[in-house]
Amino acid sequence: MEVTIAVVSRLGGRERNEDSCGYWNDGGPVCCVLSDGAGGHGGGDVASKVAVDSVLNAFARQPECSSERVRSLIEGANRDVIGTQSRAERLNDMRATLVVVAFDRAGGVVVWGHVGDSRLYMLRNGYVVARTKDHSLYQSMVDAGFASPDGASTAKLSVLIASLGSDEGFEPETLAVPVPLQPGDAFLLCSDGFWEHNNDAAIEASLQRAASPQDWLEQLARRVADANKPAQDNYSAIAVWCGAMDFSTRRVTRMATD
Repeated sequence: MEVTIAVVSRLGGRERNEDSCGYWNDGGPVCCVLSDGAGGHGGGDVASKVAVDSVLNAFARQPECSSERVRSLIEGANRDVIGTQSRAERLNDMRATLVVVAFDRAGGVVVWGHVGDSRLYMLRNGYVVARTKDHSLYQSMVDAGFASPDGASTAKLSVLIASLGSDEGFEPETLAVPVPLQPGDAFLLCSDGFWEHNNDAAIEASLQRAASPQDWLEQLARRVADANKPAQDNYSAIAVWCGAMDFSTRRVTRMATD
């Protein structure tokens, strides 16, 4: 199955872009990765770059699409971030989020994993059918029934309860088994600066209007820019389209992600 990939990463209202993202594609299995340096921790830009480089270099050495491999990529990125913390005082406490997705084009399956509040969305027939769950204080409040899932994009109680940069409490979340792909499936990896202004409905509507993965990302990026939020966070995303887009079929099956 052919995949088409697009990337966008914008500074927003910050002095430094602490988001990093990239992908590896040599015609076989494909790996996409996005990381966001955690706010309030020095060296976030370094942490996110170390994490992305770690994942892509490791995947290139062993391009395998399995839950175990994705988990090992995330664990390796955590070790590399921790190993870099001692190189300078400003890096001692650096942290980052991470989301990784791997596609087996020959086998027609996909698997993903994450830590933190950078997200992966899977869309089928133009609708969101799966989404990662944030490792954040706000999500914990939602799980406990004290907050609404719809408020996450505006509340910004984005205190992370899990991230790269420490072995304490480090527990990445991955799919138990790969998911079969269908032609027309679309995937969006993004940092919290991107999804805070793009709810599920906006992501779906823009995909159904989009002429290409890049067009999809540009529509969503304009929503972030149009919000004109003071000191807007960096906002970055990767879009992946599998085969041709055809939204003539509107029947949607929601997929369990927990």
